[in-house]
Amino acid sequence: MQLAMIGLGRMGGNMVKRLARGGHDVVAYDVDAAPGKALADEFPAVTAAVDLKDVVAKLKAPRVIWVMVPHQFVDATIASLIEAGVEAGDLIIDGGNSNYKEGRQRGADLAEKDILFADCGTSGGIWGLKNGYSLMIGGTDEAISLIAPALTTLASNDGRGWGHVGPVGAGHFVKMVHNGIEYGMMQAFAEGFELMQAKDEFDLDMHQISRIWQHGSVVSSWLLDLIGDALEQDGELSSLSDWMDDSGEGRWTVNESIDLGIPTPVLTLALQMRFRSRETDAYAGKIVNAMRAGFGGHAIKPADK
Repeated sequence: MQLAMIGLGRMGGNMVKRLARGGHDVVAYDVDAAPGKALADEFPAVTAAVDLKDVVAKLKAPRVIWVMVPHQFVDATIASLIEAGVEAGDLIIDGGNSNYKEGRQRGADLAEKDILFADCGTSGGIWGLKNGYSLMIGGTDEAISLIAPALTTLASNDGRGWGHVGPVGAGHFVKMVHNGIEYGMMQAFAEGFELMQAKDEFDLDMHQISRIWQHGSVVSSWLLDLIGDALEQDGELSSLSDWMDDSGEGRWTVNESIDLGIPTPVLTLALQMRFRSRETDAYAGKIVNAMRAGFGGHAIKPADK
């Protein structure tokens, strides 16, 4: 199929590569022209657009446009696409980490113009190019049918890593909860490793233990793999600070639990520990940052020299 990708950062750029390798024709655009040109030079199936009007002109109706930009810029991007010529029957997908409530409003606003909208929670980080992505998409059956071939190519496990989870808003709601769970899992690993690291009398080797747990343990996981990889490179994690950022999804998850009256003490405390990390140094924070850098390529504040 033919589609456009708006936003060619570490996620969007890799998604274009996976789509091109899967036989799709992709119109690629970013405010920085360099990534689009590089992708077009590498893949015959990729065409670089010079602006959003050019994106719309290069697509055949019904146009399918995947927006992969930070959530702060989604509304402006959609407005610019409409100004550039997106029309009734076209589909816009928001694949970033947007608040699901904003997605529902976007869907309602676009429906008044008979423009289709879908919200897709996208997980897989910088490893998605090789391993495929986990995709949770919300929208109408009509919208999903237009994007389904691309989802199958992007998804992990021969296309089984995606699902139509509900109406507009459902995709980002599920991804929001996914990220809240991720906070809790990472914090649990971090606290366990900090506890072991503090047991001076045993002189435990954190890297050795991480590798042992990778085989046959009930806690074996990709996150544990990332801890092992980080400890192999730097056993003391001396290059990392324990200052942990939060991009919003954890806060939204906790707020939603309050609104629904659902107890989420693990997820809530994991979020609070990110706030705590900005006050004092802790080994647990470095463990979390090792995982964040490993799966998502997140920028990590270096340790003060």
